[in-house]
Amino acid sequence: MTSLTVDDLPDFRPRSKGAPTALGGVRVLEFSQFVAGPFSAAILADLGADVIKIEKPTGDDMRGGSGMEPGIADGTGGGFLWANHNKRSVTLDLTTAAGVHVARDLAATADVIIENFSAGVMERYALDYDSLSADNPRLIYCSISAAGRDGSFADRLAFDPITQAESGFVALNTPPGAKPRSLHTPIADITSGMSAATAILAALYARERLGCGQRIDLAMFDQGVNLLAYHAGHTALAGRDSEAPQGPVAAPAGLFQTADGSIYLCCSNDRTYQRLMVALELTDRADDPRFADIASRYANAEVVIGLLADVLKANTTDHWLRVLREHRVPVGPVRTVSEVISSPEVRERALITRVQHASGAYVPHVASALRLSHTPPCDPVAAPALGAHNREVLEEALCVGGDDFDALADAGAFGKQHSQFERTPR
Repeated sequence: MTSLTVDDLPDFRPRSKGAPTALGGVRVLEFSQFVAGPFSAAILADLGADVIKIEKPTGDDMRGGSGMEPGIADGTGGGFLWANHNKRSVTLDLTTAAGVHVARDLAATADVIIENFSAGVMERYALDYDSLSADNPRLIYCSISAAGRDGSFADRLAFDPITQAESGFVALNTPPGAKPRSLHTPIADITSGMSAATAILAALYARERLGCGQRIDLAMFDQGVNLLAYHAGHTALAGRDSEAPQGPVAAPAGLFQTADGSIYLCCSNDRTYQRLMVALELTDRADDPRFADIASRYANAEVVIGLLADVLKANTTDHWLRVLREHRVPVGPVRTVSEVISSPEVRERALITRVQHASGAYVPHVASALRLSHTPPCDPVAAPALGAHNREVLEEALCVGGDDFDALADAGAFGKQHSQFERTPR
């Protein structure tokens, strides 16, 4: 099938007029780049927070993509567009006294700061939690790092695949005898961003009760270990690694070929197994003692899976999706990303739409998974151009404009390449 292009995507569905936002009035200062930090801030932006993204004069390293990643005319890559919608961009050169001065002044107005710099960077500019909370005790300060901001591992550096590898996640998801390989989607980054956003929301709620902010230390390694889920406990209880976690956690469950594709089905209890046998017209097997309960089916997994494989490959994916869903058996098709984008579920739930970028180009937008009836997520605004809001933010947050703004530009606060464009029009 032909994949959809951005031009084929529908426009987003506007939220109800006048609907409040969950985080209206909350200001977030984001000193981060790549995925985990920006994605956590994007979640807050979706919920209505005013997220001001502080970028170095050359921008977030994610802006230009990987070199293989498609982008838009100004060179902005798809990854940056995905993680930085609904934000405002301010460029600051923290190697200048003027840039640090502006950063500290903005921090004094912030409710939340998110940073994912290397160890010691924020301290170098007196932008760490201890320095800033002295003047802003209600500040919530979230640090995202490889292995935490304290302790003997604080100076480690990491990217998503490293976290997947060292946390055991890669080994857990590598079949016996296969070459270890991390997931292509940055799951450690994404879930670290989710956990950071959750912690920030908890801290905002706690601040309403306790009257003070706090520091959040989010380590990607910790998140990676959490991704092991119950498998960590299984291994500890067994006292050894086993091959059991490499396969399905129930039987019958797994990937099955149909006449024209693949499906994944899962029977996690006896009731579902009985419904599956009816759906497949194998009622004589429903009472087979080898498959009487979960333990028996797991012990005879190869037999029951082979039985299903012979039946399922005799008809099409669409046929089995219809039949199995009618019988309330959990099942789904194995889709490519292109197939997902054009799927009926994505269309009905308006999950992937298009928005117009400041450059004039239309770019794809993946909607928030959060659905709130009274405070729905904000309408999407495409990721900002680098430094697009320097003047706007400083005038609004710090009442700095005119000659004062020009003086900061001349002092290099916004970086040399920006200063020549930042002077107040005369």
